[in-house]
Amino acid sequence: MKEFIKDILIALAIVVLLTLVIKPTIVKESSMEDTLHENNYLILNKLAYINKDHPDYGDIIVFESDIYNSDANAATQFLNKITGGSQNKLLIKRVIGVEGDTITIANGYVYRNGQKLNEDYIKCDFDEGTEGAIHNYVVPDNKLFVMGDHRTVSTDSRSDQVGTVDEDRIVGKAVLRLYPFSEIRTF
Repeated sequence: MKEFIKDILIALAIVVLLTLVIKPTIVKESSMEDTLHENNYLILNKLAYINKDHPDYGDIIVFESDIYNSDANAATQFLNKITGGSQNKLLIKRVIGVEGDTITIANGYVYRNGQKLNEDYIKCDFDEGTEGAIHNYVVPDNKLFVMGDHRTVSTDSRSDQVGTVDEDRIVGKAVLRLYPFSEIRTF
């Protein structure tokens, strides 16, 4: 009997440890295509930035936005209300700039600190006419400039709805795609 209780306690400790470190999530929109697609199942590392000043350029992060999550079902909304959970949408985007960086979007290209980014991950070309030109925007302290890979449909730091992201609103860094099984990969 002692051995059984010991095994149960070890299993519970592992579960608690894992829930503190990882978070599963499902992609719900197309703003990160072709890197991620709707209904991809991801594992997030919730502690990825515990010993770092900022995320790395190109990291794919999930963060809490200020956009109200009207898509949440009634049970989720009720649970969030009674537990104090957020009613805001979680978004997934790529880190383009960190505090102090100067971002410019011109002629369909993104420049960070005057250097044109080589973005072979974006889905299609875009132009600032549709997405809004940005000239010499300096990313504020403790903020991130983020963009989706499918630039023509992504609501990201170019939008007033999202703007720059507070680093403390990061839920985690995408580290593994588990589903679909034919597309398992790390990030």
